[in-house]
Parts: sequence; C-alpha cells; structure tokens
Amino acid sequence: MAASPSSSAQQARQALADRLADLCRDVGLSGRDIAERCGWHPSKSSRIMNARTPPSADDIRAWCVACGAEDQTNDLIASRQNAEGIWVNWRRMERTGLKQAQEARLPLFERTHRFRSYSSWFVPGLIQTYRYTEAVLRAVQRRRVHVDDVAGAVAVRMERQRVLHEGGRRFAFLVEESVLRNGLGGTDVLAGQLAHLLTVGSLPNISLGVVPMRADRARMPVEGFWIFDAEQVNVELVSGHLTLTEPSDVGAYADAFGELADLAVYGASARALITSAMDSLR
Repeated sequence: MAASPSSSAQQARQALADRLADLCRDVGLSGRDIAERCGWHPSKSSRIMNARTPPSADDIRAWCVACGAEDQTNDLIASRQNAEGIWVNWRRMERTGLKQAQEARLPLFERTHRFRSYSSWFVPGLIQTYRYTEAVLRAVQRRRVHVDDVAGAVAVRMERQRVLHEGGRRFAFLVEESVLRNGLGGTDVLAGQLAHLLTVGSLPNISLGVVPMRADRARMPVEGFWIFDAEQVNVELVSGHLTLTEPSDVGAYADAFGELADLAVYGASARALITSAMDSLR
C-alpha cells in the first residue's frame, strides 16, 4: 500500500520533467539554452528538468516555444494538472470554504457504480446523519478553514446521499469498532448516528461491516480510504487529500480492503456491536 502521497505524486512530476528534458535533447538544446530563450535564470531550467521545481502552465508554454514543439503544449499542461491533482493539501482544496470542496466530489460519486469505503476515524459520509455530518464538518472548519459555510457544505453532502438509492449501485462500508465509540458530536448526535447505521445496514445494496476491537487481529487499522469502481482511490490524510489512479496503487488498496473485510463482522454480529455502543451511551 502507498505509505504517503509523495511516491505517486513525485513519479508523475518526474515523468513530466523527463518529457520536458526529452524535448530539449530532441532539438539539441541544453537547459542553459532553454533559460536564455525563455529569459530565465539558468538554475530554473535545471530545477524543472530534475523535478525539483514544478513548472507552471506558462513555463510549459515558453518551454515548448523554445523547443519548437508548440503542438505538445496542451498535452504537457494536462500532464502537469494530473501531477498536481494527485496530492492536494487541505489549505488549497478548502481555500474558498467547505461547500465547494464537497460539490467538486459529486461527479465522481455520480459516475461510480461500486463503492468500497473503509474508515478508522469516523462514519463514512454517505451514511452519516445530518447532525453527525454537521459535527464532523464543524470540527474541520474550526481546525483549518477560515470561511464558515458549514451549513451549505452539510446540505451538499446530504444531497449527495441520493446515490445510495439510484442507478443500481453497490456499497461496501467497513468501520473500525472504535468509530462507534469515539464520542464524535456528543452523546445525542452519536446515538442518532448509530441508530441510522442499523437502518442503512439493512438496505439490500449496502454491506456494512464492523472490524471488532481485539488484541490478536492480524491486520492493524490504516488510514481511511474510498475505492471508486476499480479506477480510483481517495485517501484523506491529516495534511491533505490523495488521489490514486495507477492500477498498482488501486490494487494495493483493494487488497487491503479485502484483508480488513475478512476481519469484520456483518449482519446480526455487526448490529450487536452497534447496539452495544448505543447502550454504552446510556
């Protein structure tokens, strides 16, 4: 499994740097030649070619003109956008508030038919109650977002839950038992959320598994993640949002999901753990 955002993001940036360097070699230019033609300090070309400094879209345009390769500009800019999109820190993603960040994810949810979600922190968004979502997003807003548009962001997430009932989609949710007992939102909010889990877990297109707390488990908890069909993995880390589309990365998370799913309990056993957590609140 990918241990950090750096590996896939750096690979994409290196691939872009290699393509820019190849353009130079194809026409017999050095990095210093490119810098002279673009009006840059020579070190800038070197940093770009060695993937130490990511080029801007304007840098790529100037580079292609200098190499006489204007026909490759759009493709290279698209590669740059893909590399930058792999890893996005929360400050950048949420700079205009939480609502827009929630809206940006809707197309992905609408085109996906098979969802797999594992969470070791909190109940996954698609099966959250309104008040639980409000508590989660309010905590996020207080910690890292200056704009207070929590009400709008909650409304967007609630509207997104319609995918649970449309298009013959399938959902597999895994949560750690600790998620049922972490007190997020307070007693009343958590009690309502746990009751909601009992309801959504009975829907025919939803599998809800709970990984029990025990001392002898073979697979330790990992970071929460979503798998969309077999095409994309999204991982929410403390510092930012990671998107993985390489088949090997997606496969690694699919394998991890399978291993965690084997540890989980379902049906009556899962309901018993949820009910036990509800009883502990009383």
